[in-house]
Amino acid sequence: MGLEYSPPGRSGAAVGHGTTQGVTRVPLRFRDATVDDVPAIAALHNAAAGVLTHRYGPGAWSSLVSERGTELAQRHARVRVGREGRRIVTVLRLATRKPWAIDASYFTPVKRPLYLTGMTVSVTHQRQGLGRLALEDACEIAEAWPADAIRLDAFDADAGAGGFYARCGFAARGRVVYKGDPLVYYERLLR
Repeated sequence: MGLEYSPPGRSGAAVGHGTTQGVTRVPLRFRDATVDDVPAIAALHNAAAGVLTHRYGPGAWSSLVSERGTELAQRHARVRVGREGRRIVTVLRLATRKPWAIDASYFTPVKRPLYLTGMTVSVTHQRQGLGRLALEDACEIAEAWPADAIRLDAFDADAGAGGFYARCGFAARGRVVYKGDPLVYYERLLR
């Protein structure tokens, strides 16, 4: 699927991409990740962890991932990447298996929930609407799965993305502390 975003500072026409008010619309293409994407996905996660640690200090968001762990994640989830040309700029995982940190009793009872984890946007592409596009892609994938809801957790801290999820139509469902980390649960009902 090809969705578009407008990177800041880019103007002029690009063939087949169109313009809006002098800003070039660049296609962002989503697809399932492959094993060949593992190094880029791990690097994307680790760069984001480094920036969050620099901005907010050490925390659970400081955890680095290995290429092996990134590859294993593809066995247990559907991993979606957003690409700008050949470069991966977004990644997220959708899975039917509930992560340990999530207590299902906080959510609307549904038969087929999906759990979104590991959402990351390239550090140089943040705050440009790519995360919103990645969530739109995730919702389209979930509806076709078929799933009834997407559930996730976000750190209940300045480093957390809770406000972003709320702006994207996810409703807060509860606050918990898991292994010393305060979390907020979010849900988006699809049906």
